[in-house]
Amino acid sequence: MKRYDPGVNERGPGRPRDAAIDARVLEEARRALAAAGYESLSVSAVAEAAGTTRQAVYRRWGSKADLATAAIASMSAAADRPATEDPFADLVEELQAFRRGITRPDGLSMIGTMLLSSADPALVALFRERIVVPRRRRILAILRRARERGLLADDADLPLAVSAFTGSWYAIALAGQAPPRDWPQRIAALIWRGCGGAPQG
Repeated sequence: MKRYDPGVNERGPGRPRDAAIDARVLEEARRALAAAGYESLSVSAVAEAAGTTRQAVYRRWGSKADLATAAIASMSAAADRPATEDPFADLVEELQAFRRGITRPDGLSMIGTMLLSSADPALVALFRERIVVPRRRRILAILRRARERGLLADDADLPLAVSAFTGSWYAIALAGQAPPRDWPQRIAALIWRGCGGAPQG
């Protein structure tokens, strides 16, 4: 499956791709997703709003699912955050980034779309590849780094801990409650202790 990298300007037959068009299309796609959700996303409308053509959009992103997930993934700067000497602080920062993404307009409803049995399989696969899997890898890498430094127990179940972090947000939302403002710090401290870490302030 082709991976989308917003920093790469691919060359095909003819003229090179215009990175400015790429950026405008992704911005308009994000606006459309926030306003009406995935089901109402129109590639033609996005192209018109971005000042380009439907054909030009499909040359860059082969499907509606490709465009939607690329637009969501392009909002994240998580891969640009360097690791620090404080794995716990890095963990909190990662969870804060997750919160920013999930609380954007249509953020949580997009997750609901992924869970529907009628969801487009291509959309689900791309969403997992571009958003879910990279986040899980980043969190797991932070926890492994902490364990290597002796900050977490050697037998800590880190893969399960990864799911528990973001899973707690979904559980709170399903209960009809609003996650607390300090959710990133609190859930990080809770699971950190569950993995054998020292209490955090």
